[in-house]
Amino acid sequence: MKIHTYEKFWLAASMLLIVGFILTITYGTVGIGIAMVDDSADTVDPDNLGDHPKFSDPGVEQVGENEYDVYVRALQFAFIPGDVEVPANSTVTFHVTSSDVIHSYSVVGTNANTMVIPGEVATITVETEEPGEHGIICTEYCGSGHHNMAGKLIIVPEDEFELEEEQ
Repeated sequence: MKIHTYEKFWLAASMLLIVGFILTITYGTVGIGIAMVDDSADTVDPDNLGDHPKFSDPGVEQVGENEYDVYVRALQFAFIPGDVEVPANSTVTFHVTSSDVIHSYSVVGTNANTMVIPGEVATITVETEEPGEHGIICTEYCGSGHHNMAGKLIIVPEDEFELEEEQ
């Protein structure tokens, strides 16, 4: 059987593309350390978030020098808290869960974006630098009021930041 020269060329080019795609995916997942989605995250009872020590009164908590944890509840059609204030030059880890349907939590202008699934706690970290504001939006359609689901990440100068004390 004779294979035409053009067929040999396109067969070789196709094989090179397939090998190239496999190498690119392998490098992206192993070589530069991109974390894949897993199921080892914390879980909560979405029906009893009011009884959870962190999600019953969500907000900002200092966990180290220039390190903060922010606990957020997503529900139709709001984030609680909606506006989050943190100091500049800090590491902020968001712990987000939902009490009703699938949402997302996306900090506009950063690479922080995660799905928020009822019963699971999604965790994302943002490095804050300069003071300013970033929008927080839900990018997963969650119902008729989805377009109103928004908040703000307010980054203030370090000397102006005061953590609200629990009452």
